[in-house]
Amino acid sequence: MLALLHTSSVHVPVFDSLRDEAHPGLELRHHVDAGLLDRARREGPDAVADAVRAVLRRAVAEGARAVVCTCSTIGGVAEAAAAEVGVRVLRVDRPMAAAAVAAGPRVVVLAALESTFAPTAALIEEEARRAGRSVEVRVRLVAGAWPRFEAGDTVGYLRLVAEAADAVTGADVIVLAQASMAPAREATRTAVPVLASPAPGLEAGAAAAGTG
Repeated sequence: MLALLHTSSVHVPVFDSLRDEAHPGLELRHHVDAGLLDRARREGPDAVADAVRAVLRRAVAEGARAVVCTCSTIGGVAEAAAAEVGVRVLRVDRPMAAAAVAAGPRVVVLAALESTFAPTAALIEEEARRAGRSVEVRVRLVAGAWPRFEAGDTVGYLRLVAEAADAVTGADVIVLAQASMAPAREATRTAVPVLASPAPGLEAGAAAAGTG
Protein backbone atom coordinates (compact mmCIF):
# COMPACT_ATOMS: atom_id res chain seq x y z
CA MET A 1 0.00 0.00 0.00
CA LEU A 2 1.16 3.50 -0.86
CA ALA A 3 0.14 6.41 1.35
CA LEU A 4 -0.11 9.98 0.13
CA LEU A 5 0.10 13.06 2.32
CA HIS A 6 -1.90 15.96 0.86
CA THR A 7 -2.62 19.48 2.04
CA SER A 8 -5.71 19.75 -0.18
CA SER A 9 -8.46 17.26 -0.91
CA VAL A 10 -8.42 18.22 -4.61
CA HIS A 11 -5.43 15.90 -5.05
CA VAL A 12 -7.32 12.77 -4.05
CA PRO A 13 -9.24 12.21 -7.32
CA VAL A 14 -6.19 13.28 -9.37
CA PHE A 15 -3.97 10.58 -7.90
CA ASP A 16 -6.77 8.01 -7.90
CA SER A 17 -7.19 8.63 -11.64
CA LEU A 18 -3.46 8.37 -12.30
CA ARG A 19 -3.39 5.13 -10.32
CA ASP A 20 -6.26 3.71 -12.37
CA GLU A 21 -4.47 4.62 -15.62
CA ALA A 22 -0.93 3.52 -14.84
CA HIS A 23 -0.98 1.34 -11.71
CA PRO A 24 -4.23 -0.64 -11.53
CA GLY A 25 -4.34 -2.67 -8.38
CA LEU A 26 -2.15 -0.30 -6.38
CA GLU A 27 -3.82 0.48 -3.07
CA LEU A 28 -3.65 4.17 -2.17
CA ARG A 29 -4.39 5.60 1.26
CA HIS A 30 -4.91 9.38 1.33
CA HIS A 31 -4.09 11.54 4.35
CA VAL A 32 -5.36 15.13 3.93
CA ASP A 33 -4.43 17.94 6.32
CA ALA A 34 -4.86 21.47 4.96
CA GLY A 35 -3.69 22.91 8.26
CA LEU A 36 -0.14 21.77 7.59
CA LEU A 37 0.21 24.11 4.63
CA ASP A 38 -1.51 26.98 6.42
CA ARG A 39 0.90 26.75 9.32
CA ALA A 40 3.93 26.22 7.09
CA ARG A 41 3.06 29.38 5.18
CA ARG A 42 2.79 31.37 8.40
CA GLU A 43 5.72 29.95 10.37
CA GLY A 44 7.92 28.09 7.89
CA PRO A 45 8.02 24.39 6.93
CA ASP A 46 10.06 23.34 9.98
CA ALA A 47 7.18 24.41 12.22
CA VAL A 48 5.10 21.47 11.02
CA ALA A 49 7.81 18.81 11.33
CA ASP A 50 6.27 17.13 14.39
CA ALA A 51 2.81 17.10 12.83
CA VAL A 52 4.16 15.66 9.59
CA ARG A 53 5.98 12.91 11.46
CA ALA A 54 2.73 12.06 13.26
CA VAL A 55 0.90 11.64 9.95
CA LEU A 56 3.72 9.51 8.56
CA ARG A 57 3.73 7.25 11.61
CA ARG A 58 -0.03 6.80 11.30
CA ALA A 59 0.36 5.89 7.63
CA VAL A 60 3.00 3.29 8.48
CA ALA A 61 0.83 1.88 11.27
CA GLU A 62 -1.94 1.43 8.72
CA GLY A 63 0.36 -0.61 6.48
CA ALA A 64 2.00 1.88 4.13
CA ARG A 65 5.17 0.56 2.50
CA ALA A 66 6.05 4.04 1.23
CA VAL A 67 4.65 7.57 1.48
CA VAL A 68 4.51 10.35 -1.11
CA CYS A 69 4.10 13.94 0.07
CA THR A 70 2.26 15.88 -2.61
CA CYS A 71 2.78 19.32 -1.05
CA SER A 72 5.88 21.05 -2.42
CA THR A 73 6.09 23.43 0.54
CA ILE A 74 6.49 20.68 3.16
CA GLY A 75 7.97 17.95 0.97
CA GLY A 76 11.48 18.44 2.31
CA VAL A 77 10.26 18.12 5.88
CA ALA A 78 8.46 14.88 5.00
CA GLU A 79 11.51 13.41 3.27
CA ALA A 80 13.71 14.25 6.23
CA ALA A 81 11.47 12.20 8.51
CA ALA A 82 11.91 8.98 6.55
CA ALA A 83 14.60 7.54 8.83
CA GLU A 84 12.36 8.01 11.86
CA VAL A 85 9.29 6.30 10.41
CA GLY A 86 11.01 3.34 8.79
CA VAL A 87 9.71 3.51 5.19
CA ARG A 88 10.61 5.47 2.06
CA VAL A 89 9.14 8.97 2.08
CA LEU A 90 9.26 10.81 -1.24
CA ARG A 91 8.58 14.32 -2.39
CA VAL A 92 6.17 14.18 -5.29
CA ASP A 93 8.23 16.82 -7.11
CA ARG A 94 11.66 15.15 -6.93
CA PRO A 95 11.32 13.14 -10.19
CA MET A 96 10.07 16.30 -11.91
CA ALA A 97 13.10 18.22 -10.63
CA ALA A 98 15.44 15.57 -11.99
CA ALA A 99 13.70 15.75 -15.37
CA ALA A 100 14.01 19.54 -15.36
CA VAL A 101 17.76 19.33 -14.78
CA ALA A 102 18.09 16.88 -17.67
CA ALA A 103 16.11 19.19 -19.97
CA GLY A 104 18.55 22.10 -19.80
CA PRO A 105 20.27 24.65 -17.58
CA ARG A 106 17.66 27.44 -17.74
CA VAL A 107 14.81 26.40 -15.45
CA VAL A 108 11.80 28.59 -14.72
CA VAL A 109 9.63 27.62 -11.76
CA LEU A 110 6.01 28.77 -11.75
CA ALA A 111 4.33 28.75 -8.36
CA ALA A 112 1.03 29.94 -6.98
CA LEU A 113 2.48 30.28 -3.47
CA GLU A 114 5.65 32.11 -2.49
CA SER A 115 6.24 29.50 0.22
CA THR A 116 7.03 27.05 -2.58
CA PHE A 117 9.84 29.13 -4.11
CA ALA A 118 12.71 28.21 -1.80
CA PRO A 119 11.92 24.47 -1.40
CA THR A 120 11.44 23.93 -5.14
CA ALA A 121 14.51 25.91 -6.20
CA ALA A 122 16.61 24.09 -3.60
CA LEU A 123 15.33 20.73 -4.82
CA ILE A 124 16.23 21.49 -8.44
CA GLU A 125 19.69 22.68 -7.41
CA GLU A 126 20.13 19.50 -5.35
CA GLU A 127 19.22 17.34 -8.34
CA ALA A 128 21.61 19.37 -10.51
CA ARG A 129 24.47 18.68 -8.11
CA ARG A 130 23.54 15.01 -8.09
CA ALA A 131 23.68 14.96 -11.89
CA GLY A 132 26.86 17.05 -12.09
CA ARG A 133 25.12 19.81 -14.04
CA SER A 134 24.84 23.56 -13.68
CA VAL A 135 21.43 25.21 -13.60
CA GLU A 136 20.01 28.70 -13.41
CA VAL A 137 16.71 28.61 -11.55
CA ARG A 138 14.29 31.51 -11.85
CA VAL A 139 11.03 31.61 -9.92
CA ARG A 140 7.82 33.32 -10.98
CA LEU A 141 4.69 33.85 -8.90
CA VAL A 142 1.46 33.32 -10.82
CA ALA A 143 -0.26 36.43 -9.52
CA GLY A 144 -3.85 35.95 -8.41
CA ALA A 145 -3.81 32.19 -8.92
CA TRP A 146 -3.94 30.96 -5.31
CA PRO A 147 -7.01 33.00 -4.31
CA ARG A 148 -8.84 31.41 -7.23
CA PHE A 149 -7.71 27.96 -6.11
CA GLU A 150 -8.88 28.62 -2.55
CA ALA A 151 -12.23 29.88 -3.86
CA GLY A 152 -12.75 26.70 -5.85
CA ASP A 153 -12.34 28.42 -9.23
CA THR A 154 -10.24 25.65 -10.74
CA VAL A 155 -10.85 26.80 -14.31
CA GLY A 156 -9.66 30.31 -13.54
CA TYR A 157 -6.72 29.01 -11.55
CA LEU A 158 -5.49 26.78 -14.35
CA ARG A 159 -6.04 29.50 -16.95
CA LEU A 160 -3.74 31.86 -15.06
CA VAL A 161 -1.10 29.13 -14.77
CA ALA A 162 -1.26 28.36 -18.49
CA GLU A 163 -1.02 32.05 -19.37
CA ALA A 164 2.01 32.43 -17.10
CA ALA A 165 3.70 29.48 -18.78
CA ASP A 166 3.05 30.91 -22.23
CA ALA A 167 4.62 34.21 -21.14
CA VAL A 168 7.93 32.61 -20.10
CA THR A 169 10.96 33.46 -22.23
CA GLY A 170 14.60 32.41 -22.15
CA ALA A 171 13.94 29.01 -20.60
CA ASP A 172 14.84 25.43 -21.49
CA VAL A 173 12.12 24.01 -19.29
CA ILE A 174 9.20 25.21 -17.16
CA VAL A 175 8.40 23.57 -13.83
CA LEU A 176 4.91 23.75 -12.33
CA ALA A 177 5.69 23.83 -8.63
CA GLN A 178 2.29 22.84 -7.24
CA ALA A 179 0.81 19.44 -8.06
CA SER A 180 -2.54 21.19 -8.51
CA MET A 181 -1.13 23.04 -11.52
CA ALA A 182 -0.66 19.89 -13.59
CA PRO A 183 -3.83 20.12 -15.75
CA ALA A 184 -2.68 23.54 -17.01
CA ARG A 185 -0.08 21.79 -19.18
CA GLU A 186 -2.80 20.80 -21.63
CA ALA A 187 -3.79 24.44 -22.15
CA THR A 188 -0.32 25.85 -22.78
CA ARG A 189 0.87 26.87 -26.25
CA THR A 190 4.53 27.43 -25.46
CA ALA A 191 7.18 25.39 -27.27
CA VAL A 192 9.13 25.10 -24.01
CA PRO A 193 8.62 21.76 -22.22
CA VAL A 194 6.27 22.14 -19.23
CA LEU A 195 6.74 19.63 -16.42
CA ALA A 196 4.28 18.66 -13.69
CA SER A 197 4.79 16.41 -10.69
CA PRO A 198 1.82 14.05 -10.13
CA ALA A 199 2.46 11.33 -12.74
CA PRO A 200 6.23 10.89 -12.22
CA GLY A 201 5.77 11.31 -8.47
CA LEU A 202 3.21 8.51 -8.31
CA GLU A 203 5.45 6.35 -10.51
CA ALA A 204 8.29 6.77 -8.03
CA GLY A 205 5.97 6.11 -5.11
CA ALA A 206 4.65 2.91 -6.66
CA ALA A 207 8.21 1.70 -7.20
CA ALA A 208 9.16 2.54 -3.61
CA ALA A 209 6.15 0.61 -2.35
CA GLY A 210 7.30 -2.40 -4.35
CA THR A 211 4.39 -2.32 -6.77
CA GLY A 212 5.90 -0.35 -9.66
